[in-house]
Amino acid sequence: MMLRMGSPAPSIKVEDWLRGEPLANFQPGKVYIVEFWATWCELCVAEMLDLMRLQEKYKDGGLEVVGVAADEDAPTAIEARTKLDAWLTEKCSHLNYRIAFDHTGEMNKLWRDPSFSLGFPASFVVDRDGHIAFIGHPMQLDEILPKVLNGSWRTSDEAKAADKERIATSEPMARQQALKKPIDDRFWAAVKLEDWKTALWAIEEGLALMPDNIEFRRTHANLLLHKLRDMRAGLPLMRQLVEDAIDKKFEAVSWMVMVLNQLFDPEMDNSHLPHAERFAMGDKLSEQILTLNPPQGDGPLNFLWYVPLAQYYYESGNKDRAIELIEVALQSLGDPEPMPDHIKQHYLTPLLQALANYTGEHACYADLCVVPQNKAPENQTAVAS
Repeated sequence: MMLRMGSPAPSIKVEDWLRGEPLANFQPGKVYIVEFWATWCELCVAEMLDLMRLQEKYKDGGLEVVGVAADEDAPTAIEARTKLDAWLTEKCSHLNYRIAFDHTGEMNKLWRDPSFSLGFPASFVVDRDGHIAFIGHPMQLDEILPKVLNGSWRTSDEAKAADKERIATSEPMARQQALKKPIDDRFWAAVKLEDWKTALWAIEEGLALMPDNIEFRRTHANLLLHKLRDMRAGLPLMRQLVEDAIDKKFEAVSWMVMVLNQLFDPEMDNSHLPHAERFAMGDKLSEQILTLNPPQGDGPLNFLWYVPLAQYYYESGNKDRAIELIEVALQSLGDPEPMPDHIKQHYLTPLLQALANYTGEHACYADLCVVPQNKAPENQTAVAS
């Protein structure tokens, strides 16, 4: 049965409560946010701070926040519970809402699967009468929650239209995800064993079902070029991926950056790739990325997108351009919204490392400093591009 706005809220069936008192049932007259999250989800961690703020702001209005950790990456329930408890103690010692733990998959079956909720974090708002009032990303809660609390949201045309659009968008994606899951499971099992041929077979099976799936295509090229080092098979795939990224734009600049990262990830050894072709593809991608997301545009994701782009320019011999892009990325970090320190540091470290490597000097941001770790790349040309 589909779970949507207006549906009765499913039960809370969990193995344990890590923080707060257990919640057996939704109490009439209260509004609940049921938030699915995981420690590996960077956005989830940032959203927890907002949920703490919302809990404090609306507690007198009858709001109760319930965090559900149902996707922790650990072999056993005991290991997952121990990992979660340690993480919460370190990161959220002042948490002001409940945290439930489920390692059985029951909560996902009851809540996320029937609502086609694929991404993380995922928020469900339960109205005062025990029915679902909202399903979506927690970033929408600031706007929607006051309307749920005053009882005006669920009956509004805006809410009905939003839920209809959510289903129309997410249902096809959920069905595709169901097809992908057994393939993904086989692929990741092979990756853990570093069995690259079996991983390749899994991805090729996925491509036979979904030939246009960009994740499968990108992984296919990566396995052939970087794990199996099969240039004859891998280079044509990478060429086509670059052309499609530029022509179709894959609906987002981020896909072009991911393709560029296959060729200019500073953490990878790319010396085995054909020099001329690698740089020709890098030139096409970098030009398109900067056209759509120029440094002077102050785009909110410059800090994330510019690392492989800067690496391309650095290895091309245009060190000044590489430094400029990293400096722009550092300036855009946390813009337009401030970013929690532990999230910022995740992105800050590779940016500072790139800057230190390019300048040959210490690179610092606030209290964090890094030192250069490498010499000029072997592939670096003498002429700036």
